[in-house]
Amino acid sequence: MNRFFLALLFIFIVATSFYKKDTSLDSKTTSNFSSLSTNTILKTNTVTVKSTAEDVFSSLSFEGINRLNPEVFSKAFLGFNQLKKAGKLPKNSHLITICDFSLSSTQKRLWVIDLENKKVLFNSLVAHGKNTGEEFATTFSNKESSYQSSIGFYVTETTYNGSNGYSLKLLGMDQGYNDAALQRAIVMHGADYVSEDFIKSQKRIGRSWGCPAVPRALAEPIINTIKGENCLFIYYPDQQYLSESKWLKAEEIS
Repeated sequence: MNRFFLALLFIFIVATSFYKKDTSLDSKTTSNFSSLSTNTILKTNTVTVKSTAEDVFSSLSFEGINRLNPEVFSKAFLGFNQLKKAGKLPKNSHLITICDFSLSSTQKRLWVIDLENKKVLFNSLVAHGKNTGEEFATTFSNKESSYQSSIGFYVTETTYNGSNGYSLKLLGMDQGYNDAALQRAIVMHGADYVSEDFIKSQKRIGRSWGCPAVPRALAEPIINTIKGENCLFIYYPDQQYLSESKWLKAEEIS
């Protein structure tokens, strides 16, 4: 009987001596899972922003007004969220103003959108700079005395009364593209040359010195709505800008 138990003990010792836990496999699996999780999170964040933009846009009504390009809205929405993430906009910010300068100046190419209530508050004509183009905007600059518009994201600041009446200061957020806006006095203001009557006589609206000027009658209500740290996006399909703007690269903002 003792021999039997001794034999069993011997067999157990021999069998277990060959077993070795493959820690490299566990380590590799953990590493792969960690990498997969990180990539999934990044991808999920990007998809979430995109799907939310699509959801918000599909809820907006453009009945009786000019329809905003959904791709332009998607870019504006991404930049808006990136600015909030970077602390450039208040957490409770819910307004986006979009100027689509790929459109003719005879079209109402400015939209003020309330994201919280999913409503277009304003759709208006808006001017570009005199050296940016005639009917269509084509050339942009960040330089002093260029009399050209500057594309990119802005954060609205305070108001004042100047030579163009009630005006709104704009802080350019894209380095090299519009960050000289304050020193160039690029502001939103009202102008008589931004009107349907001007279009009838000139086949385009008048042009500013680079400011996104709006109709005189709408200047005060629009400015009072978007003043005080809200997002303004002046869009143009400039591929260099679209590829370089940090606000259009979701993975770069921490």
